[in-house]
Amino acid sequence: MIITICGSLKFQQEMIDIAQKMTFLGHCVITPIFQTSKNPNYTEEQIQKLKNAHLKKIDISDAILVVNVNNYIGDSTSLEIEYAEQHKKQVLYYTNLMRELEK
Repeated sequence: MIITICGSLKFQQEMIDIAQKMTFLGHCVITPIFQTSKNPNYTEEQIQKLKNAHLKKIDISDAILVVNVNNYIGDSTSLEIEYAEQHKKQVLYYTNLMRELEK
């Protein structure tokens, strides 16, 4: 399965950890690598291009994995979930998946 990781980059370490675990389970994992919100080094046009690129990653995926540490889901991630659901992608949640993987 191809899975795109979504969530706040303040949980970047958790994203890396879960991407590795999912890769070891045989999945192809696409991770975000660019901070798109509140980055003074990007123009609005560049931020929009990064956001559109992330949506394209969702388009080529079978599912998204929402890294919702402590059930936190920000505005951008909420939009990504909505986009994935509109495009009939499976939505997985980090908190649920970690419970399953720890069993």
